[in-house]
Amino acid sequence: MISRPYGDRAVLLEPDDPAQLAGLRATLGAAPGVLEVVPAARTLLVSFDQARTSGAAIVEAARQAEHAPQELPEAALVELPVRYDGADLQDVAEEVGCSVPELIARHSSAEYTVDFCGFAPGFAYLSGLEPALHRPRLATPRTQVPAGSVGIAGEYTGVYPRSSPGGWRLLGRTEAALWDPSRTPPALLAPGVRVRFRPL
Repeated sequence: MISRPYGDRAVLLEPDDPAQLAGLRATLGAAPGVLEVVPAARTLLVSFDQARTSGAAIVEAARQAEHAPQELPEAALVELPVRYDGADLQDVAEEVGCSVPELIARHSSAEYTVDFCGFAPGFAYLSGLEPALHRPRLATPRTQVPAGSVGIAGEYTGVYPRSSPGGWRLLGRTEAALWDPSRTPPALLAPGVRVRFRPL
């Protein structure tokens, strides 16, 4: 594991195996003195209360957790209704070598997990996409992607929480509110949450 100080109140951790991130996030999130754990694709940023713990203690706890068997509590499941009519649906089906109905069935039959959030408030990167469906981002991003658009890019699937530029391959759209500042918490999807797409 690589560890780096991130100021005097946080440490950035990069485990040897990114598959350990979920277990480390759960373990360190419950550690004394830890204020927040922010996951990314390959790292965890752990901020802490200097009066209760230290960066060295966080790193040691992470190293111990890295080699211990992890049993994660079952996370909440969010189901998102999706109308599969995205601009790239036909092209992706042709690239994958299947029909549009089969592509819809394959994308919607998986259970996904929110690995981390970023890019825009409420934008969650969901792992669990079938490897055969991994597709590169568009060579030229769209200047405007409608809110609620469901797309795939690389190993992830995700939903645009608001209208924005973007280069993900669009498969469909949901009416679910991914980001609502008047809601507590405002983000519908948070790291660890399980997600399923239900075709309309």
